[in-house]
Amino acid sequence: MTGTAMAQDIVVTDHEGREVTLSAPAQRIVTIPMPMASGVIALSGTDETLVGLNPLSLTAIREGILGKIFPDAANISDAVTGTDFVPNVEALAEVNPDLVIQWGGRGPEIVDPILNAGLNTLLIKYGTEDLTREYMTMVATAIGKPERITELVEWRDQVQKDIEAKTAGIAEEDRPSVLYLGRSLSDITASGNKGNYNAWYIELAGGRNAAAELDGSLSINREQIAQWDPEVILLNSFEPNLDVSWVYDDPILSLTKAAQNHRVYKMPLGGYRWDPPNQESPLTWMWLADLLHPDVFNYDLRAEMTKAYKTLYNYELTGEDIDDIIWTAQQGDSFGYDQFAAK
Repeated sequence: MTGTAMAQDIVVTDHEGREVTLSAPAQRIVTIPMPMASGVIALSGTDETLVGLNPLSLTAIREGILGKIFPDAANISDAVTGTDFVPNVEALAEVNPDLVIQWGGRGPEIVDPILNAGLNTLLIKYGTEDLTREYMTMVATAIGKPERITELVEWRDQVQKDIEAKTAGIAEEDRPSVLYLGRSLSDITASGNKGNYNAWYIELAGGRNAAAELDGSLSINREQIAQWDPEVILLNSFEPNLDVSWVYDDPILSLTKAAQNHRVYKMPLGGYRWDPPNQESPLTWMWLADLLHPDVFNYDLRAEMTKAYKTLYNYELTGEDIDDIIWTAQQGDSFGYDQFAAK
């Protein structure tokens, strides 16, 4: 390799401490972790760099607004992996990627097949805001757009600090208990605080994780929820047939404080699902802060969304788009949702 060629190399150290060397910016990327597909599109400004993705990333594109903004993204191959992150090496070879992004820290069985196929592989970890900023920065560097990450990290930093400053004076007894359910229909799951991004932003927004006593993500039952009796329930946006009626129509869950006070919300689905960390996370934080403490926060969520989508996707949101993303038709009569209504 010549000195000139070496000077042009892009070297990224991933979350497993591995150096990933690219001779040029990656132009053909496969993303196996779900949030990363929409992240690559946001960072690159196009869907043309994404050649393979997780099937659950594809459903988010088709169900959400990203499929409207980037209609061709709905046709990207999801044969490269199962939803369990086990790669399909033959399908990977067919799309001929410059870079495959895979989870780190989850065992060699989902990584070794990619490495053994001789493919450049970037391993990322999940669960904290720091890790999110780091892997977004890695990907921006790998695609040759390191400058792109600066404004996105600055936005995250500004919103985080603003929320932290406003919640600092909220007494513990004034912080509502909030239960985020990662699954509700096929199973019911909740998570403790450790390594749990949902718990992190619940506390950021001035709440308390109702499931804090759990060690990791576990299956729970309705009786456990009734015992916790959360003041707010957040339903995941991964299950398309799930809506707030799952709580309100249930003989046990309908008796919780959250149901009685109409404080049950399904997480929005925008360019990606607002539950896990992704490029839209500051919108998640503002949405939740407005809902938990309407007396403290007064974010103009519609204006914030409009500004963010222009930055992230160069797209002008319509009022109808916003209502679809935050499920206004399904939960617009929930407590506090009137603040998000179009004016």
